[in-house]
Amino acid sequence: MALDFDPIDEAAANWRRKDWPAIGAMTAATSITRAHQILVSRIDAALAPHSLNFSRFEVLALLDLTREGRLPLGKIGDRLQVHPASVTNTVDRLERDGFVRREPHPTDGRTTLGVITAAGRNAAAAGALALGAIEFGLDGMTAAARDSVVHSIRELRVAADDFIQADSAA
Repeated sequence: MALDFDPIDEAAANWRRKDWPAIGAMTAATSITRAHQILVSRIDAALAPHSLNFSRFEVLALLDLTREGRLPLGKIGDRLQVHPASVTNTVDRLERDGFVRREPHPTDGRTTLGVITAAGRNAAAAGALALGAIEFGLDGMTAAARDSVVHSIRELRVAADDFIQADSAA
């Protein structure tokens, strides 16, 4: 059911009344979080018939797009910008479903490779088709507005990476 007001604007007004700090940052963070929830819900619904969710699809797509269909698990995490535990859990599920298998790295005994299977390639292709057919809610935006969102989110990701690296160095 659509509301006759914007709940994030309403929250920001309430925060102002309480004189809370960083209202602009809180409003931006809440907006991003709500948009993320909406998008992931739509994406996961489209991928569910293919035994996938967004994180599983991302791993399959990444592996499918590599030259050899394999990457070290650490590189998967780096490229998808997710925690190593998330990669492990996602690969566990993909492996259980026969979409990925683990192999030892041929020259580095400390490294495990994630390798996409034929079933995984089929699932990645089906997932890509499913995602191409859904409404993300972005179609009503101008190309310039979508480009602005991409640019702004990229700035956020870079700033977050810089913060995380500085925090871990301290």
